[in-house]
Amino acid sequence: MSIWKTLKSHAKAQFLDVIQWMEDDRETVVYRYPVFNQAIQDGGKLIVRPGQSAVFVNEGQSSEAFDPGTYELNSRTKALWSFFESIQYQLNYPYKGDIFFVSSREFAANKWGTPQPIVTMDPNFGSVEYRAHGTYTFKITDPALFLETMVGNFGLFETQEVQKRVRNELITEFEHAMAQVGDIDLHKLTNHSKAVGEAVRAEMDKTFQQKLGIGITEFSIRANIPQEIREHMRELDRERVQMNRLGTGLRQNADVFQAMQQHRVVGAMQTAAANEGQGSGMMQAGMGMGVGAGMGNMMGGMMGGMVQPGMQQQAAGAPPPPPVAVMYHYAGPTGQQQGSAQDIANIVAANRTGNHQVWANGFPAWKSWAEVLEIANLVPPSAPPPPPMGADPVYHCHGPSGQTQLPASQIKAMVDADPSAQVLVWKEGMAGWEPASSVAEIMSAGGPPPIPGGGPPPPPM
Repeated sequence: MSIWKTLKSHAKAQFLDVIQWMEDDRETVVYRYPVFNQAIQDGGKLIVRPGQSAVFVNEGQSSEAFDPGTYELNSRTKALWSFFESIQYQLNYPYKGDIFFVSSREFAANKWGTPQPIVTMDPNFGSVEYRAHGTYTFKITDPALFLETMVGNFGLFETQEVQKRVRNELITEFEHAMAQVGDIDLHKLTNHSKAVGEAVRAEMDKTFQQKLGIGITEFSIRANIPQEIREHMRELDRERVQMNRLGTGLRQNADVFQAMQQHRVVGAMQTAAANEGQGSGMMQAGMGMGVGAGMGNMMGGMMGGMVQPGMQQQAAGAPPPPPVAVMYHYAGPTGQQQGSAQDIANIVAANRTGNHQVWANGFPAWKSWAEVLEIANLVPPSAPPPPPMGADPVYHCHGPSGQTQLPASQIKAMVDADPSAQVLVWKEGMAGWEPASSVAEIMSAGGPPPIPGGGPPPPPM
């Protein structure tokens, strides 16, 4: 081979014309393409296969993630060219950065476990230490963020190192996620581990995606509870089954301790019944009294348990507190002040003709008291005015003191003073002189008008 051909072949080997990752296994999370200071050829190709993403990185800066597809390496590929311009790179020159391929498929059957015991406060057993382990599945959801946090900061690109970091982060977040879910006791942790695992997975998934660009798609949990606690839990389960058969309807662990005592009293009663006939009569009588007392205590406890929820429900149905009274600002004949609707109604009732103005929060301006229904409804209705007094007519009067003209009220007073005296009266329209006592207009003068529709006369003065 000539020297020219050798140099030409060597120069060609320094250009990257096709950049791709030919996966040879299904366990690699991140693959760093071997650039080795080679030049990216103008017009070359970037091939991203299904289940992969590609990211260009240079001195802490990264390009957009390229999803599966074929991309031409030139200025027409905007996402790539804008990155090259930001790092001031020109094609056909040696590339100083890295090219990473990130697997976007799921990585399943990864094991995890707590290195130290976890302390939890259980409502039935108090403070309990336990360990937990299980498996999880993860996938890369944000390749650029993943490379920045996992590879950029820690220099990790070997699969085992990446998986170790993910496992360590998961163990750290596990206790926090358990606290976020809340209301998880040992009974749920052992008998409903699938539901607990899904709730914890959802909490950790949010944190992992925001922090590392990783999604947790599956998560299982198994709790290693101390043997003595497990035995006690099995005993409680047996007691619960037996009590359910007796028809007590107990369903919650918190009731099992009381249920155990009640069930054991029943067992003692059954034993006493089996031994009936043995021993002296006095012993049998004492045993009968003891069993009766046990039955009474048990029934009392059960009845008390049934009554208390009802009492609590009744207490819960208590009426709400009365609403707070609205305070009004008042301006009127008595000056300015603050008071309730009743206070202002009393002021108005004492002086109905005054200019009474009120204002409260929400009013656009001052209002007359009559426009505020809360006040107007409290003001008592005003008393109707008395009927108008008729004019006191004048009569010609002839009495003991002679003849003169007097108003009807004075004539009535004269008659009332001496009913036996003869007092005659006349005015225009009358046929002749008449006794004053027989003229209704005179006898009603000076008093209230007759009741409409008749009625008894007013009492004597």
